[in-house]
Amino acid sequence: MSLLEGSSVLITGGTGSLGKALIRELLGKHNVRRLVVFSRDELKQLEVRNMFDNDPRLRWFIGDIRDRDRLHRAFHGVDYVVHAAALKQVDTAEYNPFEYVRTNVGGSQNVIDAAIDAGVKKVVALSTDKASSPVNLYGATKLCADRLFISGNHYAAAYDTRFCVVRYGNVMGSRGSIVPIWRRLAAEGKSLPVTDKRMTRFWITLEQAVEFVLDSFEMMQGGELYVPKIPSIRLMDLAAAVDRNAATHEIGIRPGEKLHEEMIAADDSRRTVSVEGRYIVMPHLVGWRYEVPEGAVPVKDGWSYQSDGNEVFLSVEELEAMIVAEGF
Repeated sequence: MSLLEGSSVLITGGTGSLGKALIRELLGKHNVRRLVVFSRDELKQLEVRNMFDNDPRLRWFIGDIRDRDRLHRAFHGVDYVVHAAALKQVDTAEYNPFEYVRTNVGGSQNVIDAAIDAGVKKVVALSTDKASSPVNLYGATKLCADRLFISGNHYAAAYDTRFCVVRYGNVMGSRGSIVPIWRRLAAEGKSLPVTDKRMTRFWITLEQAVEFVLDSFEMMQGGELYVPKIPSIRLMDLAAAVDRNAATHEIGIRPGEKLHEEMIAADDSRRTVSVEGRYIVMPHLVGWRYEVPEGAVPVKDGWSYQSDGNEVFLSVEELEAMIVAEGF
């Protein structure tokens, strides 16, 4: 039986691509008793309500994670939280830096405080590859958020609440994905814009991301940073998978963008262990009960997890099959 069955679950930022996929999974396979969607946009909430035919298990909270009082009210009676709310656009962050600090850093601390005060059992916070060795403002705010959630276990040490972080790369089928944009351009006979032909990325489907997040509730003790073992792609292979006959042109790497993604930095290797299906970056300091998972194997000192050095790359044919399966 699922740990989440019969429980009350809340998703911050629950009307995004991952949020909708989580709702579908939690209602369909985990039989939760109550599912709270916490987000800012009333129109998106209306659209998602209609998607799920106003399922009576769903509850809808308009609110902002910057508002601590609203979070305290929303978290009342909640057992488990997925924290997905964040400002995420890299270029927008450079023009509006403090707004990203207020949401991604200040809002994360509000989630931590509200979870402890409300007696939430477990919180899984979503991170990004850009938080590893950050080179832009968005990544820096997410790194701060990651550390806040890990350290939140110190504040909650005398209580039952525990926090962990999940970090993964590009999600195929998420809002803003390049694939539907390229498909439209190819259909119009236009050249596909490519930032840099050398670029590589980690690649995960929406279904895999949801499964990874929910599995983390089952195994977490608190303080872990979980990273899935997933394949990489070459950007030019993805372009070929969209349309093998389409022309491409380079537009250059945007400010704050990396040529290759990194999810675990070399300096974190001393705290990283490998288990089936995932890597675990363990906390620097532990002021609560924590045991290294059984069967965990330490990675080599100085090892890093980067998309260009990955052992597995998806082929053009595999990417074509995934694009068809996702309905693009």
